[in-house]
Amino acid sequence: MAAIDFGRVLTAMVTPFNTDLSVNYAQAKKLARYLVENGSDGLVVCGTTGESPTLAKDEKLALFAAVVEEVGGKAAVVAGTGSYDTASSIAITKEAEKVGCDGVMLVAPYYNKPSQEGLYRHFKAIAESTTLPIILYNIPGRTGINVLPATVKRLAEDVPNIVAIKEAAGSIDQVSELKKVLPEDFAIYSGDDSMTLPMLSLGAKGIISVAAHVAGKQIQEMIDAFSSGNTTLAANLHKKLFPLFKGLFITTNPVPVKTALTLKGIAVGGVRLPLVDATASEIDSVKGLLQNLELL
Repeated sequence: MAAIDFGRVLTAMVTPFNTDLSVNYAQAKKLARYLVENGSDGLVVCGTTGESPTLAKDEKLALFAAVVEEVGGKAAVVAGTGSYDTASSIAITKEAEKVGCDGVMLVAPYYNKPSQEGLYRHFKAIAESTTLPIILYNIPGRTGINVLPATVKRLAEDVPNIVAIKEAAGSIDQVSELKKVLPEDFAIYSGDDSMTLPMLSLGAKGIISVAAHVAGKQIQEMIDAFSSGNTTLAANLHKKLFPLFKGLFITTNPVPVKTALTLKGIAVGGVRLPLVDATASEIDSVKGLLQNLELL
């Protein structure tokens, strides 16, 4: 498969809820449009930032359709279809393709901790069920398993539509190893906003971001600066944004970023159990971050 350009800044979009915690599809459309107009080249819909483990299959498919309808053709729409069940992941991936998504993102299976061979077969089976390009998602802190560079290399070599990885192991050494073993056109995205600039220095493509909900234009500016050779400006922007990058994880994602959007007047509602809404002190902390960056 020819290299796919999803862009440099993709936002891992939150799922807006009504007051009764049903999905607010109209607000999802508005949020998608807002993000694309404010720095996002693409959107990942129903990823873990979108609370995918608490969404029913029909809710996910309706969200895919709503976002494709709103911004399809203007931005890449990537469906989060990965889970710890290969068969279920295949089923929803096929549906995401029918809806018109541009690609899918597959998180490493969580909780059941497969071997590297199990990971390889899981991702390969899902990829072979679709013609869509695939972004792998490695986040061992959440899943309990690290997708090793050797496994990513096997998948890149053996499965033509596996074309990118969102890498969130928190290890620059692992990113270095990925760049060493992967084809040049295999895209590596940072899965952690605070790691974006260091990973760009090793040849990463960009970021699949949480902070881009509120600072998408500034993140694009940082990547632009780095890409044009102005590393001093890029570093200064990174340092300026760093408190936001870290502060949006003062409690479990996506609680802080949903709080930030609400403070900005963008209605996204609360979170579904087992997550709980931000405390008063957490709200004050997020508010201070936004005020310091003049984002309110």
